[in-house]
Amino acid sequence: MITIDGRILSQEIKHEISKTVASQIDAGKNAPHLAVVIAGEDGASLTYVESIKKNTKEVGILCSVYQFPVSVSEKELLEAVDFINQDDDIDGCIVQLPLPEHIDKQKVVLKINPNKDVDCFHPENMGKLVLGEKTFLPATPHAVMELLKRYDIETAGKNCVVVGRSNIVGKPLALLLVQNSPNADATVTICHSKTKNLKEVCAQADILLVAIGKPEFITADYVKNDAVVIDIGIHRIEDKTAEKGYRICGDVKFDEVSKKCKAITPVPGGVGSVTMACLLKNTLLSYSRNI
Repeated sequence: MITIDGRILSQEIKHEISKTVASQIDAGKNAPHLAVVIAGEDGASLTYVESIKKNTKEVGILCSVYQFPVSVSEKELLEAVDFINQDDDIDGCIVQLPLPEHIDKQKVVLKINPNKDVDCFHPENMGKLVLGEKTFLPATPHAVMELLKRYDIETAGKNCVVVGRSNIVGKPLALLLVQNSPNADATVTICHSKTKNLKEVCAQADILLVAIGKPEFITADYVKNDAVVIDIGIHRIEDKTAEKGYRICGDVKFDEVSKKCKAITPVPGGVGSVTMACLLKNTLLSYSRNI
C-alpha cells in the first residue's frame, strides 16, 4: 500500500514556484501579488488567511489582506473588490468565505475580475472549466489532480467515483477527471446523498474520491481490493485521549481502508497539504499573464 504524501508534494510544488518567482525578480520584474478579502471573525477563515500569508511569504509572493469587521456593508466590500480589480500591481484576488449573512455572496463573487479570480469561483472561469479551456482550477480539485499525476496513478479509462457534488470540490473534480486531456480521460460517476446503493457503486471504483463531509463515513466495505482512495474531507473530532483533546480525520476510515487499497491519501497530510500550493500556482498563472 502506497501512502500518497501531500506534504512532500506540496514542498516540491512550492519549490518550483519559488524558483520561478526568484527568476522574475532577478530579471527586474515585480513579485506576484495576491490580495485576500475577509469579513468577520470566523475562526477557520482567520486560520486559513494566516496560512496564506505564511505560504506566500515562503515562495516570494506578496500578500495583502483587506480585513473588515462583521458589520461591513455590502457596498464597502464591493468597493474593496473593485479597488483590487483596478490595481494593476495585484495579480490575484480571493474573497474568503463565508461572508456575513447580510452580504450577498454571489454579488461579491461576480464583482471579482475573472482574470484575478484565483479561487475559480467566478462563473466565467467555471464555464471555461466545463468547456475544457485554459483557466484557473479550483484549488482542492487541482490538488487532487496533481497528486494523481505526480504519483503516476493512471486515470485514462479508469472507473472513478466521486462522492460529493459541491460546486467547490465534487463537480469541478468530476469535470477535470473526465476531460480529454493528459492525466484525465476517466469514466466518472458522481454520487451524493440521494444515490441508491452507494456502497455498491463505490465498491466498483478503480479510484474512489471522497468529499462527502462526514467523518470516517467510508469504511472498508465501500472499497474494492487494490483501489486508489483519495480522501478530501477533514474533520476535528473530540478525543479525550489525545494531547489536544481532539484528533483530525477525513471522510475515510483510514485504518480499515488502507489495508485494502493500493494507494491512499492520509488526513492530515494528503490533499489539504497540496491545496495551498495549488492556490499559489494559480497566483503565479495570473501573474504570468501580466508580465
